[in-house]
Amino acid sequence: MSNLMKKLLVEDWVVVMLSIPLLILAACGSYLPTISIPSDMSDPSSWGKIAMLFIIALATLFAGNKLLSRPMKGMLRSFIVVFIIAALAMWIGSNKFIKSELGLEPVFFSVIFGLIIRNAYHIPEWLKPAIQSEFYIKIGVVCLGATIMISDVLKSGATGLMQALIIVTIVWFFAYIVSRKLFKVERATAMTLSSGVTICGVSACITAAGVAGTEKKSLSYIVSVVLIVVVPMIYLMPWLAERIVPMLTDDVLIQQEIAGAWIGGTIDTTSGVAASSEMAFAHISDQANKIAVIVKATQNVLIGVVAFFIALYLSTKGEGGSKQRPSLKIVWDKFPKFILAFVVASLLFSMLKEADLLTLNAKGKLIETSLAKTLSTLFFSLAFVCIGLDTRLKEIVSKENRSTLYAFLTAQCFNIVATFLVAWLLFGVVKPTFGW
Repeated sequence: MSNLMKKLLVEDWVVVMLSIPLLILAACGSYLPTISIPSDMSDPSSWGKIAMLFIIALATLFAGNKLLSRPMKGMLRSFIVVFIIAALAMWIGSNKFIKSELGLEPVFFSVIFGLIIRNAYHIPEWLKPAIQSEFYIKIGVVCLGATIMISDVLKSGATGLMQALIIVTIVWFFAYIVSRKLFKVERATAMTLSSGVTICGVSACITAAGVAGTEKKSLSYIVSVVLIVVVPMIYLMPWLAERIVPMLTDDVLIQQEIAGAWIGGTIDTTSGVAASSEMAFAHISDQANKIAVIVKATQNVLIGVVAFFIALYLSTKGEGGSKQRPSLKIVWDKFPKFILAFVVASLLFSMLKEADLLTLNAKGKLIETSLAKTLSTLFFSLAFVCIGLDTRLKEIVSKENRSTLYAFLTAQCFNIVATFLVAWLLFGVVKPTFGW
């Protein structure tokens, strides 16, 4: 085998190769039968959708393991079990009440089911071949890129973009410094925690963990904390907004925009933002909801930017933390190639949208990006089932993880205050003054 082939047949490059047909599949979504996560299993067509997701995931796993020369024995039986658990989690997470009212996502149930099985029963050897969380995560991240539209940044205008840049910068560094200096959290875990608090919860945690090399058990813990904390915040944030924001201005439109920007910048999941912002000033109009979703989408676009700077920083570090002279070669060698695929997917699908080559469905959503989101959810759910199956609860409640919890809660409190001040300044003062 040539040196070039050896360099290409590593997990990152294999993920990039396997992502290409998945992205092509998503791009052709309007010409295909509906591929989605069913919420009503009493509908006969739902079982066809589940079967299609099974075939896609199984083909990707088998192709990946073949290219990586990993053992194939027992793979099918193992994967069937992992997929059934993930499918149950996706089905529950796609329920309208669970998703819209509670703001809980399929990955939450994936982790919970995996943890229950791991800690209630012994994991047999035959179940282990398909437990490959990092592989699934990387595939999911690339598919996620196709759902991030550059045009979402432009929708929020200068105001939303400025808020996203200011908050992501301030809160990320605050969370990282507090985690490292005050609570002594390990570096990779601190980077993952900071990204989750700052940008968009689960997706940001997954992406940052892949770049920083965070341990699976730490990633599982942070994701669990994100998804548990988001539930009370869904109800807390609109309650706070309706009591605090009217003290700042009598203009009801500005009140809604400040509230929406505040909620969109603090709640760590997109579904949670949508559910929470629908409650804020709902008796007046849905303006708070619109602003919140746009602000959240703008922050989501910055996932790749944060991942790039994390990789750039780590590329200048050698073993034991000794600094190396930065160079393009070092950055290229250490930079996760699946993040590049994530960025390219975002750019390509954004260009397709701008060229009017994407199709709207009956609900007004893009069919192609919706399919990419379905594929991303599929692989993330598989990944977090595997993380749960690999994690013992005794390790999660260790002293080290308690420090991570305290760091997360401290950073989230700072996020709430900082985002409120920035939202008020930009949407309550700057935007009305300059007409942005």
